[in-house]
Amino acid sequence: MDSAVSDATGVAPLVAGFSEPDEDLKAWQQDRTQAPVATKIVVAGGFGVGKTTLVTAVSEITPLQTEALMTEASEGTDDLTATPGKSTTTVAMDFGRLTLDDDLVLYLFGTPGQQRFWFMWDDLVRGAIGAVVLADTRRLKDCFPALDYFESCGLPYVVAVNHFDDSELFEPDDVREALTIPAHIPVMIMDARRRISAIETLLALVGHALDETPE
Repeated sequence: MDSAVSDATGVAPLVAGFSEPDEDLKAWQQDRTQAPVATKIVVAGGFGVGKTTLVTAVSEITPLQTEALMTEASEGTDDLTATPGKSTTTVAMDFGRLTLDDDLVLYLFGTPGQQRFWFMWDDLVRGAIGAVVLADTRRLKDCFPALDYFESCGLPYVVAVNHFDDSELFEPDDVREALTIPAHIPVMIMDARRRISAIETLLALVGHALDETPE
């Protein structure tokens, strides 16, 4: 895995009126007979848990972000105790794309984390093969709404603990027990800032989704 992908995340934005150079084009973009399987994946979790970071880290295109500056109006609503340096928040969605192979392309949709934006989840989840539920061990309760949502709608999901530098490192089994996650659902520890770590999480979800819905 490490030899196949890079931790580099910088993607130069396109200039209006110009296309990407040929060497940057994927095979399926140059030959329409090689159309890949397009799959939709949702990245969900609580406020400030790293959803935008994950989508940005893995996207091979300039990711679409709907970040807005946080103002005094959100005081008392958005808890910044665990993320004191956070100054923006997603107000609609994040979007990115990742080609895993010539025949498989993942389209990533990051959900907003705050309760006031949950009404958009039904639209964002429609057509998805599965979801990554990001968790922060300092505030595990924040991921319960996402877990409940995907359980209720029957969408396959994996739980990925985004390990922050100042948080205690727990074993996946400890997290599974704390969240009462069924044994067949993958639980992993990852770093949303690292491209390889994020890709491994997405691969785990694709594999789990295939196991759950092989047709």
